[in-house]
Amino acid sequence: MKKTSISKYIPTGVPCLLIVGGIFYYLGAKMGTPNMLNTIMKTGHDLLLNTVFYLMAICVITGALGKLFIEFGVVKLLEKILRPLMGPLFNMPGVASLGAVVTFLSDNPAIISLAQDKSFARYFKKYQFISLTNFGTAFGMGLLVMVFMMGQGFFKEPVIGLVAAMCGCIVSTRLMQRFVLKAYPQYKEECAAELPEVDEVETKVEEKSLFLRILNSLLDGGKSGVDVGIAIIPGVLIISTFVMILTFGPSESGEYTGAAYEGVALLPYLANKVGFIFEYLFGFTDPHVIAFPITALGAVGAALGVVPNFVAQGWMDGNAIAVCTAIGMCWSGYLSTHTAMLDSLGYRELTSKAILAHTIGGLVAAIVAHWVFVLVSLL
Repeated sequence: MKKTSISKYIPTGVPCLLIVGGIFYYLGAKMGTPNMLNTIMKTGHDLLLNTVFYLMAICVITGALGKLFIEFGVVKLLEKILRPLMGPLFNMPGVASLGAVVTFLSDNPAIISLAQDKSFARYFKKYQFISLTNFGTAFGMGLLVMVFMMGQGFFKEPVIGLVAAMCGCIVSTRLMQRFVLKAYPQYKEECAAELPEVDEVETKVEEKSLFLRILNSLLDGGKSGVDVGIAIIPGVLIISTFVMILTFGPSESGEYTGAAYEGVALLPYLANKVGFIFEYLFGFTDPHVIAFPITALGAVGAALGVVPNFVAQGWMDGNAIAVCTAIGMCWSGYLSTHTAMLDSLGYRELTSKAILAHTIGGLVAAIVAHWVFVLVSLL
């Protein structure tokens, strides 16, 4: 049996150990190793009980509502209403509106399920088809984000965030289309899928009573909500715990006690160095808030996990809620999903272009949300 040389693992194993060891050494040196470990565990435990289960409850309710909308044709109705806007705003065929509604009610990958259906894909040119990744991501988990922000006591701010996220989506989608056409000019005329034109026919379905249709929709949608709620647990517990430690400082006495939500306050320190940028562009009045968009890069569910504490601390005002709704909805963890989404579409080599376009789109969404909030506040 051939022995595996240890040198094979040195180029990746040693840097990994050094980075992880360096992070824990830094945290342990500042907080004390026992306090650091206690804070990590207690913060994760509190996030699980008071944030994850709250998010899961919202997921179940919004999932049930989304399934009910699908069952009784509300999604189709919204799709018909939004269809005329697709061309002028996003340079997409009208059927793309279905992708916007579906991802808004669920999550980013829902657009891929649609895209893999040839009867849906045949309406797109290739450059439009590839930009579906950016288009769908900008609406992913939109209903969850809005309901969560409203649950914190804000109402007009999430609506402003939704409008701003749409602006960011326009920028991201159109930028991605330009990038694709620059790299592959032939995609402007090539169709994404070939399928003979067929007349849409209504298929006969089994007759069910109104009560059963409502009950089945609510229960099936609720089950899908549980799946989403479980899926966000790792992101909230791992990413949010780490972000909390980098955001918060020691206890009120100035000492580390090992309690939940203590930390080294590194992110606010760094944000203070360039705070004027965030204050001018986003209207952030507290450097702690920058933790939200940083977390939203990887997982919007994890980013939502920091909101209740930030609101309780008085760090997030109405402007910050509007901006975070916009950037959270528009980005919605695109760094962790774009690669997989483009890979499933068969265009992995365009991942870097999609990420660049969406980064710009999210920043535009945040800026628009801030200035719209300022204008609305003046009325």
